[in-house]
Amino acid sequence: MGVCLCEFESRSGHQKFEFSRAQRTGPLDGPCPDVWGHDDAAMTTIKDRLADAYRILLAAFGPQDWWPALSRFEVMVGAVLTQNTSWTNAERAIENLREEGALEPAGLAALSVGRLEELVRPAGFYRRKAKTLTDLLATIARSGGGLDGLLDLAQDDLRRALLRTTGIGPETADAIVLYAGGYPTFVVDAYTRRFAARHGLASERASYDEIQSLFENALPRRTDLLNEYHALLVCLGKRFCRPLPLCEECPLRSDLPASV
Repeated sequence: MGVCLCEFESRSGHQKFEFSRAQRTGPLDGPCPDVWGHDDAAMTTIKDRLADAYRILLAAFGPQDWWPALSRFEVMVGAVLTQNTSWTNAERAIENLREEGALEPAGLAALSVGRLEELVRPAGFYRRKAKTLTDLLATIARSGGGLDGLLDLAQDDLRRALLRTTGIGPETADAIVLYAGGYPTFVVDAYTRRFAARHGLASERASYDEIQSLFENALPRRTDLLNEYHALLVCLGKRFCRPLPLCEECPLRSDLPASV
């Protein structure tokens, strides 16, 4: 999604919102505990490698404390605005909406199409993203219970509702399901794909669902852990696992296949 979590500094100084239903799968805040257990003999090779990679990355980069937002609706807006752009650009658009009082459904719905496009222009593809945000409001309305009604749907129902929204694909939907809904799902982005392919975990041609299943089958289904792992892989991709990689400096260099 183009976000450099490890280098994030909020210009607004806003703190991450408190997710009131975090006990659904465990707390969202703070470093993740060692939840893999200690029965190494019973773990598969992939589980071992992903567990080791998580511990190494957490030690190298520290907790990422993602997603930075004041509300679950702001997370949803941010997930749309960061599509195909940097978080810096998305944040400019978010701050425009904040100043306009449009980071809640009623405030966003009150904007004209032209005004909304003007406010989100810094995020790029502003007409498309304005349309997606407008359609997201319609998705919320169709839930029959407002924002909470949508986000309180069962995990699969929530994902399906989001995927029916214009401009929202699997990555954006899963980001909302994880970070706003608090459900345990793994978000697959370009950084995840690069890591999985270079470390021999998945083919470069593997589908979104195949890569997601790889991680979800190997990792504990904990919202806090899946949140942190995704954030750490984005940090890895920004700092070391770049299109032109810095393998010799990477904290995961010992896990690379010999051919890399």
